Amino acid sequence: MAAKIDVHIPLGVGEVARRSGVTVATVHFYEAKGLIHGQRSPGNQRRYHRDVLRRIAVIKVAQRAGIPLATIKAALEELPSGRPLTAKDWTQLSTRWRDMLNERINSLTQLRDQLDGCIGCGCLSLADCPLRNPGDRLGQEGDGAVLLGQ
Repeated sequence: MAAKIDVHIPLGVGEVARRSGVTVATVHFYEAKGLIHGQRSPGNQRRYHRDVLRRIAVIKVAQRAGIPLATIKAALEELPSGRPLTAKDWTQLSTRWRDMLNERINSLTQLRDQLDGCIGCGCLSLADCPLRNPGDRLGQEGDGAVLLGQ
């Protein structure tokens, strides 16, 4: 017979790392960035409620999709704390990020499709560069290294 798990007993940082598939350093990093929260035990050890496991899972999925940590943090801050994230929460997060991902996909598809048109000379101010200077936009700004300082 399996032992019953008390969901109210906080987890140590090593247990959080093991169960979430990240390193202890990553757990500390996420906490330092305000993505997750823990408490100090009377013995001055970091302790985390089990809801942090789902938050870390969401963070990992979002990072894999290329969502910046600042964006992830802002989205998580809008959700109620102290409880596990729900399917409704995930729908809210994923819907918000879907447009950002579609925009990125469209941009990368355009870049891929135009890559062969790049002459690779490095000047980036020729009318022939569809990647960095479509329509010779930079040539209209004058001669020379108009991209310096940008």
